[in-house]
Amino acid sequence: MLTLLGFAMIATFLVLIMMKKMSPIAALVLIPALFCVFVGQGAKLGDYVLEGVGNLAPTAAMLMFAIVYFGVMIDVGLFDPIVRGILRFCKADPMRVVVGTALLAAIVSLDGDGSTTFMITVSAMYPLYKRLNMSLVVMTGVAATANGVMNTLPWGGPTARAATALKLDAGDIFVPMIPALGVGLLAVFVLAYVLGLRERKRIGYLTLDEALEPRTETVLVQAGGGAERTTAATGSTAGGGAGDEGFQGLDPERETLRPKLYWFNAGLTVALLTAMIMELLPIPVLFLLGAALALTVNYPKMADQKARIAAHADNVLNVAGMVFAAAVFTGVLTGTGMVKHMADWLVGTIPDGMGPHMALVTGLLSLPLTYFMSNDGFYFGVLPVLAEAGAAHGVSPLEIARASLVGQALHMSSPLVPAVYVLVGMAKVEFGDHTRFTVKWAALTSLVVLGAGILFGII
Repeated sequence: MLTLLGFAMIATFLVLIMMKKMSPIAALVLIPALFCVFVGQGAKLGDYVLEGVGNLAPTAAMLMFAIVYFGVMIDVGLFDPIVRGILRFCKADPMRVVVGTALLAAIVSLDGDGSTTFMITVSAMYPLYKRLNMSLVVMTGVAATANGVMNTLPWGGPTARAATALKLDAGDIFVPMIPALGVGLLAVFVLAYVLGLRERKRIGYLTLDEALEPRTETVLVQAGGGAERTTAATGSTAGGGAGDEGFQGLDPERETLRPKLYWFNAGLTVALLTAMIMELLPIPVLFLLGAALALTVNYPKMADQKARIAAHADNVLNVAGMVFAAAVFTGVLTGTGMVKHMADWLVGTIPDGMGPHMALVTGLLSLPLTYFMSNDGFYFGVLPVLAEAGAAHGVSPLEIARASLVGQALHMSSPLVPAVYVLVGMAKVEFGDHTRFTVKWAALTSLVVLGAGILFGII
C-alpha cells in the first residue's frame, strides 16, 4: 500500500508541476501533506516538517547568500571587462565568436542563475552574430550547454537539490565531481571550436572593423524598407550593450558600478571560490561572510545595501522557499516509510547483475528524466528512490548524488526550464529549432561527464 501511495504522490507532484497547475513550492507542500493524511500519519506531519527544515537550513542559507553575492558582483561590474575582452578576442572570426560564447556563458554561470547567464551572454553576443550573419541556434546551443555543465555548482540548484533530497553536504557531492565536470566543460569548448569552424567555412573568414562599434541591428532588420544602412546606434558598445531592442545585460552607465573596487571584488571572488574548493569553512558560512563583506565595502550607505538586497530578493525568496518547501516532501516521503517500500519494489525489479552499478544506472537515467521533468521532480521525487535502491546493493548515496548531476547539460534545454525561454526569446530563435540543434550535443556532453566520472572513480 505504501509503495502504491508513494508512486501516486510522486506522479501527482510531477503531473501538476509539468502541467503548470501548481507552483513547485505549493506542490512540494500541499501534495505530501495530503498523502501524509491518506497514509494515516497526519498527526506526525509537524514532526516530519520541523526535522526537514532543520536539516535543510544550511542549504537554504548557502543559496540565499550565493545569489546575493554574485548578484552584487554583477551589479558592481566585475564581469564587464570579461565581456569586453571576450568580444575583442572574437573580432570578426566566426570560430572565435562561438568559442567566446561558450567562455562567456561559463564565466557568467558562476552566479548560479540561468536566466542571468543567458541575459548577459545574449546581450553581449547577439549583435556580433547578427552582423556576421552567423547561426543564432549555434549561440543558444553553446550557451545552454555550457550553462548546463556549470549549473552543477553547489549554489546552482541541482547539487543543492540532491543534497537536500538525500540529506548530504553539497560540498561532499560537488568537490569530487570537479575533474569530471572540468572534462565536460572542455568538451563544450571543443564543441564550440568545431561548430565555429563550421560557421567559418559557411560564412568565410571576415574582416569587420566595426564589430565593436555601436549597435545597428534594429535598422538592419528593417532592410528592404529603404533604410538598410541607416545607423540607429543607442550609444552602448558591444561590450556593455544589450543586443537589439533595448536588451540591457551589462549597461555601462548603470549607477551600481564600482570601478575603483574592481580588484577588491575580483580578489574576494577568487578567495571565496578557493576557500570553497579547499573546504576551509562550510559553504553556507563562506557565502554569508562573502555577501556581507561585498555589500559593506561596495555600498557603505545603508540605503544602497537595502536597494541591492531588494533587487535580488525575488530570486532569493523563490530559491529559499523551494528548499524549505522540500522539507515537507522529503520528510513525508521518508518519515512515512514510502521511500523504503518503493526502493524495495525497485530493487526487486532490477536484475541482480545491475544492482552494484546503480550509480551508472542513475547517471544514464538522469539524461531523459531531467529533460522530461523538472529538477524538482527528479531530485525530490526520483533520486531518493534510486538512492535507496543503490544502498541495498552497497552503493553509497554520495555516488548516486554525483551521478544524478551528469544530465544537467541536457536539462538546461528542457522545455520545463524557464531560463531557456529567456535564451531563445532574446536570441529570436524558435524553441523547436533550438531543441533540434542542441539536444544531441548536450546529450553527448552529459555522457562525456558520466564517462569521465567513471574513469576517475568518482561515480
